[in-house]
Amino acid sequence: MKKLFRSFGYAFKGIAYTTKTQLNFRIHLGVTAVAVLLGIWLQISVSEWQWIAVCIALVLVTEIFNTMIETLVDLVSPGYNEKAGHIKDMSAGAVVIAALFALITGIIIFLPRLLLLIR
Repeated sequence: MKKLFRSFGYAFKGIAYTTKTQLNFRIHLGVTAVAVLLGIWLQISVSEWQWIAVCIALVLVTEIFNTMIETLVDLVSPGYNEKAGHIKDMSAGAVVIAALFALITGIIIFLPRLLLLIR
């Protein structure tokens, strides 16, 4: 049991490191808070909450993987290396794809309700 708790400690340590060192991760956490508050305020359905939760998890996980990959690439290739640059670019691209998916999902869920409030 002690080993299990220790492994969770390492996981939270990794999340804390990412939060402290990565501006984009902090931005994603801020957008997460906005999405959750909007969902509560607009009283979205359970299925819509599921989509929002998937988007939040997808973006945060890809941002953590991006940080992992960039850190590992810097470790194994500290000098300039064209292939290392491509790897880092692809990793960042994965985050962009996840974030665009989340943005489109948020627009589909939130925009109709927000437009009704304006009318």
